[in-house]
Amino acid sequence: MINQNVCFKLPPITRKIDGTPKRVGFELEFSGLSLGQTADALQAALGGRLEKKNRVEWTVHVEALGDFKIELDWHYLKCKAEENAEEAQYGKQPDLFTQTWVDLLAQASALLVPVEIACPPVAVTGLEVLLPMVASLRKAGAIGTEESLLAAYGVHINTEIYSLNSATLFPYLKAFALLQWWLVDAHQVDVSRKISPYIDLYPEAYLRKLLSQPQPSMAQITADYLAYNPTRNRALDLLPMLACWNKEVVQKVVDDPRIQARPTFHYRLPNCRIDREDWSLAEAWNKWWVVEQLAHRPADLEKLGLDFLIAERPLIGISRRDWVEYMDQWLRDNGLV
Repeated sequence: MINQNVCFKLPPITRKIDGTPKRVGFELEFSGLSLGQTADALQAALGGRLEKKNRVEWTVHVEALGDFKIELDWHYLKCKAEENAEEAQYGKQPDLFTQTWVDLLAQASALLVPVEIACPPVAVTGLEVLLPMVASLRKAGAIGTEESLLAAYGVHINTEIYSLNSATLFPYLKAFALLQWWLVDAHQVDVSRKISPYIDLYPEAYLRKLLSQPQPSMAQITADYLAYNPTRNRALDLLPMLACWNKEVVQKVVDDPRIQARPTFHYRLPNCRIDREDWSLAEAWNKWWVVEQLAHRPADLEKLGLDFLIAERPLIGISRRDWVEYMDQWLRDNGLV
């Protein structure tokens, strides 16, 4: 029997409109390892050449796949490390006090600050190539969400869109609107992550907006999204994709240098259970796969959207528990779970 936790389900479309493979990039957040231990585990699994950008940002270049970026997920520490690296580059002696603190903080980070690996985008038909990396990190002692002292980090999935236009994007938004509450339960999102600001769900008013309108233009999709979600902190962060379409429009509302324009969905709900033997990236991906499936079933999207709107109750809105139960049964009846 095939272990479903290591089997990546294929979406309905595996190539983009230009004929190139649809690719997926993963970001893993975990603790328990230093940068050096993380790099060693990654190289043991995939090979590659190590490059140290500064004290808190390293890269492993893997010829067949691309660049795996390893960094401490601490904005202040990264900024200080970059400053020191720039000063050294131009022959200026870094401030000794600041340099010492950067070193000390970096050393203490294995227990206090998550390490993040940003994987290069991989063809959706070949995601199994990443499985040895996860196994190697686990063996080295990586600690996941459930065992962490902080426990507010997880796995991010960046999957390319088939074509960046409203006809392709809107069904995905509707599918996620219908599934977001169910996905929280399906992923068993850790309590500490639920109360953190980083993976907030779309507000119910935005769900109603999505499910009650006909096909909008990209301009309308962007305007509506920014009106209801003017932040990076969403379980499905659409700002990178919308910035790829029109960066200026996005920047007028959310002027954040961390927004990287790219034609991908930025999905942030999954926990990182890297320390569990029965967990793999496939477990996280296969929940997002349900969104991929539903987005390509227009008749079902229409019917479910009407059901959602009909379920609204005066003053108190939709019962989240009832809707999750309804969607779970529907997904089972239609063979999607």
